[in-house]
Amino acid sequence: QVQLVESGGGLVQPGGSLRLSCAASRSIFSINTMGWYRQAPGKERELVATITSGGSTNYADSVKGRFTVSRDNAKTTVYLQMNSLKREDTAVYYCNVHTWYLKDYWGQGTQVTVSS
Repeated sequence: QVQLVESGGGLVQPGGSLRLSCAASRSIFSINTMGWYRQAPGKERELVATITSGGSTNYADSVKGRFTVSRDNAKTTVYLQMNSLKREDTAVYYCNVHTWYLKDYWGQGTQVTVSS
């Protein structure tokens, strides 16, 4: 059973930065995209950013220019560098791996709280 283990969440002041990491417990066959989603209280889970094995990225409009997604294919690890954080970025952030055979793997979630 593959597990995605996230780290790097926490409490940060507005304007601050955090870096999230997500590592798979073992290699995953036929990965299409890796990325991050988030869910704020009372809201649906939404896409934050994804990256393909070739390095193509996709971002939610709300985080463009502030967040950067990257991956290490050899380590089956994905990162999310979050800069200029805003209160509305407060959410539980989930790591995702999507495969070509349409299976999704999810992390357990890590809390990001932006507050002064």
